[in-house]
Amino acid sequence: MVLLYFISSEERHLRANDREFNLSFKYANNAIKTSKYNVFTFLPLNLFEQFQRLANAYFVFLLILLLIPQISSLSWFTTVVPLLLVLSITLAKDLSDDITRHKNDKHVNNREVEVLIDGELKSEKWMNVQVGDIVKLENNEFVTADLLLLSSSEPLNLIYIETAELDGLVSKHVNVNMNLFICEVRCEPPNNRLDKFTGTLTLRGETFALDNERILLRGCTLRNTEWCFGLVVFGGPDTKLINKMFNFTSCLFGNSFITFLPRADGANASLSAFLTFWSYVIILNTVVPISLYVSVEILRLGNSYFIDWDCKMYHVKSNTPAQARTTTLNEELGQIKYIFSDKTGTLTQNIMTFNRCSINGKSYGKSSKSCHRKTEKVDFSWNSLADPKFCFHDHKLVEAVKSGSPEVQAFFRLLALCHTVMPEEKTEELFYQAQSPDEGALVTAARNFGFVFRSRTPETISLVEMGVPTTYELLAVLDFNNVRKRMSVIVRSPEGKLTLYCKGADTIIYERLHPSTSKLMEVTTEHLNEYAGEGLRTLALAYKDLDEDEFEKWKERHHEASTTLEDREAKLDTIYEEIEKDLLLLGASAVEDKLQDGVPQTIEQLAKADIKIWVLTGDKQETAENIGYSCNMLREEMKEIFIVASNTAEEKSRLLGKKSQVVEDEKVDGEYGLVINGHSLVREIDVHLELLRTACMCQTVICCRVTPLQKAQVVELVKKHKKVVTLAIGDGANDVSMIKTAHIGVGISGQEGMQAVLSSDFSFAQFRYLQRLLLVHGRWSYLRMCKFLRYFFYKNFTFTFVHFWYGFFCGFSAQTVYDEWFITLYNLVYAALPVIGLSLFDQDVNDRWSFQYPQLYAPGQLNQYFSKMAFARILLHSCYSSLVLFFIPWAAMCDTVRDDGKDIADYQSFALLAQTCLLIAVSVQLGLDTYYWTAVNQFFLWGSLSVYFAVTFTMYSNGMYLIFTSSFPFIGECPSIPTTSAHPAVCVVPPSQPHLLILLFVCFKQLQMTLQFFSGTARNSLNQPNVWLTIFLTTILCILPVVAKRFLFIQLKPTINDKVGSNFVVTSVD
Repeated sequence: MVLLYFISSEERHLRANDREFNLSFKYANNAIKTSKYNVFTFLPLNLFEQFQRLANAYFVFLLILLLIPQISSLSWFTTVVPLLLVLSITLAKDLSDDITRHKNDKHVNNREVEVLIDGELKSEKWMNVQVGDIVKLENNEFVTADLLLLSSSEPLNLIYIETAELDGLVSKHVNVNMNLFICEVRCEPPNNRLDKFTGTLTLRGETFALDNERILLRGCTLRNTEWCFGLVVFGGPDTKLINKMFNFTSCLFGNSFITFLPRADGANASLSAFLTFWSYVIILNTVVPISLYVSVEILRLGNSYFIDWDCKMYHVKSNTPAQARTTTLNEELGQIKYIFSDKTGTLTQNIMTFNRCSINGKSYGKSSKSCHRKTEKVDFSWNSLADPKFCFHDHKLVEAVKSGSPEVQAFFRLLALCHTVMPEEKTEELFYQAQSPDEGALVTAARNFGFVFRSRTPETISLVEMGVPTTYELLAVLDFNNVRKRMSVIVRSPEGKLTLYCKGADTIIYERLHPSTSKLMEVTTEHLNEYAGEGLRTLALAYKDLDEDEFEKWKERHHEASTTLEDREAKLDTIYEEIEKDLLLLGASAVEDKLQDGVPQTIEQLAKADIKIWVLTGDKQETAENIGYSCNMLREEMKEIFIVASNTAEEKSRLLGKKSQVVEDEKVDGEYGLVINGHSLVREIDVHLELLRTACMCQTVICCRVTPLQKAQVVELVKKHKKVVTLAIGDGANDVSMIKTAHIGVGISGQEGMQAVLSSDFSFAQFRYLQRLLLVHGRWSYLRMCKFLRYFFYKNFTFTFVHFWYGFFCGFSAQTVYDEWFITLYNLVYAALPVIGLSLFDQDVNDRWSFQYPQLYAPGQLNQYFSKMAFARILLHSCYSSLVLFFIPWAAMCDTVRDDGKDIADYQSFALLAQTCLLIAVSVQLGLDTYYWTAVNQFFLWGSLSVYFAVTFTMYSNGMYLIFTSSFPFIGECPSIPTTSAHPAVCVVPPSQPHLLILLFVCFKQLQMTLQFFSGTARNSLNQPNVWLTIFLTTILCILPVVAKRFLFIQLKPTINDKVGSNFVVTSVD
């Protein structure tokens, strides 16, 4: 394993079309194997994996104890049967899954693709493709491996790929021109980073930088491109997709049972005590049976399916259902206290429209409210290439463009040049493919105002400026990322003028402006604040004219940094900083992103459920505040809203001091809000306890101008210092770290692809579905799981405590009070399905009442339904029930005779009565715990009782004794034959009286019993009225305290559930 890691950590070196050279490195071929087993390894490997689980290993340990005669008082099958059932179910599931994986592997590996071999294209199966091969893909074909794009059929050598299987996006990729298929590539080792690639290509002695935009990843589909050639860089298990998928880790004994033997005279007392201890470990293992593990998995899986099948969380427009991507967190959905949400695309639609702009100190455009009152739109008929869907409401901007204003034209020229949008023409119509909705909106705005982006190549960008075709030479692209928060391009105009165009967050651009623009910056800042106050997303735009000599020197340093394989990103950032300074401000743009439907109502409902909502966004403070008011997170009725917008540590301390004077404790009078910016947050992280104490006093917290890293830090802050369950929700790649940090991550499948969804635990299409996920599915799941655990421990503690009381009568010899088959089947059959039915279908109120009374969610946040106190009450209840279930039947059976005067006070009859009382009592208790009865619940409950009596009448019959004498030593009735003290109900002939007449009499009685196969202890005991009276009294005494307690609490101290439940019952009756 260490050797493999060492090899994979080295850089990869390959040559195109040179298999002999590439095979010397022993790179993996393109065959994949996602299956885990084969015919020979399935059983041993699967069992080994299962026994690595603590629960299974524990029961194997119990089985070993059972095989030691000196300590075992139970048969081996009491543990083997449940264990085998659990192992068999898991084996069957894993076998089915692996067979499916084998079929998928075979199908994928046998796909065919054209490979360039010896100058000819030959058809090869995917699994035979090697690293360094050049393959040809055609339109709508899957990408064979991770390929370096060399050439395509498109005139501009561009292609489109659909990466829906990776991140849900449709991306553009720029190729390297292919003159000769002879080149060498050095690149990073195999990894699972889908968004990153670092490498160099050497062709004809010249070195070129390779990044992620030159790579086609396996799992993508070629679209809108007739053909393309690609060089295989990673194959099979080394591809990024397969690395992403597999970034995880992914003996029975037999002996015969020997009945417990009493300690012989002279035996060591200490040894006997030691052996007795382990005997009781075996007997009392039913406190946590193996069926608990299986039942919990079934319960979680079932509740996950309920989320998947919920039609009310299905988004028709996008054909997107809700999806539970994990089955282990359903109950935690009912305990959420803090929600951390992104803004763009999560609370908003992420569909951008260009509304306003500031150019050279002048503001253009109308607010949304003004647009509704005055609907007159700008006429763009003068521009034949304008987008007919684009709307704008300020004629002055069009007049400024037509009049030839240099600042206005430079503004829109920047929008038309500085972006990563790809144009596409269909039926003589121009369409834009944008990775970011912001870019699409800005490029469309430039198009309508006369600066039409028409096409691009790796070296040029073509525009139509006011009807005049113009081509700019593209010299460099300084990419946008979440740390830089800006993007720049360097172009050469047809006149030979070098210009750097830059757009980005205003705070970032302002730091790089020339001092001469200070007055313009003040005016633009006022406009930006005005736009942000309207809830618009803003960007600042700037430019810089470059000197030719200065640029050539910078270009050399840029090439050197871009071709390095170590710390390429850091070195490029440093190079970018050198040239992105002393910029001249052009103005600012403002685009509108409308709220999703139902967002304010959802936030209001969640607030009523006492869920605190924190919004973490990269937008300006004013924009965040406006959205906060629009979403009902910030409300006028709040007592006070604190703004922490400090830029210095002293100011921060002063603001925190003021805030601490107003809000002294977490239990505050009234609701408060907090808005804090990224600068303050960085400093606050160092004094995180002060931030947390302050923020937790507030109902709403909005963090603006934060980076993805800061989002994750804020979530981690709450997780670390607050004993609460957190949820993070987002829609884009910049939300992934936040989603992964929170206890529960929710992804929204929106305009920014599927990266957030792929990293999440639950996903859906709209933010409004969050209230149903939490208030309905989350609360039901938590309620059901708590009911399941309470009832499960109650029935098993009660079952086990009866053994303890029986120990006072058997001298703590570890003799069991129940029949061995009852012990085996109690948790496996008799009491399994009823509790599963309860845990899958129970509802205290329906979904409509859950929305009407969101306060019902509060008990889950406090974990009231399964706390330490609740567990203690379960123990007390079980202890009381076990006392009733043991001593009432014991008193009823002691010195009791049947109607015909015969004695029924034997061990087997007592065991039968005790276990029947137990099963009926716990079944009645389950009925009391059930709020919502369905046909399935009824079937499981009555069916389990029917199975119990059917099995009991069969197991306790004389016929079973005659067929399986060694396995069933008890017979039903033989009162005239002496019995042993060890087994009082077993008919034996005393060794001191081996008389032939007695033997004949025994044979005659046995023959008579075979004629009545099902006659036995069960029939002889359960046909007695006093036995049924005992069962009835025992059951009443077990449930009486429960009924009395519930009645008194409902009358004297009702909870919110009791109040809503009573209203629900009254309304249902009406």
